[in-house]
Amino acid sequence: MTFTSDMASELTLLLKFPNKSLMQGIKIHHDAKPEVVSAAQRLFDKGIVTQPDGGYLTDLGHDLFEHAQVLGLAMTPT
Repeated sequence: MTFTSDMASELTLLLKFPNKSLMQGIKIHHDAKPEVVSAAQRLFDKGIVTQPDGGYLTDLGHDLFEHAQVLGLAMTPT
């Protein structure tokens, strides 16, 4: 399996969510880059976030966020 540019955009957006509290989310504004708006919609369609423009992470979103953090740390050059 290879990561597509859409998947990379989704992972990048996923990692922008606050990780300090379950009660914090993000809002993607209408004037954001098209790839960010599209990534937010895809995350919503997959049940990872609560709103098409961000919102909060779902339970699945929290699980994926944790995995994405581990992946990101593992892939960071030392």
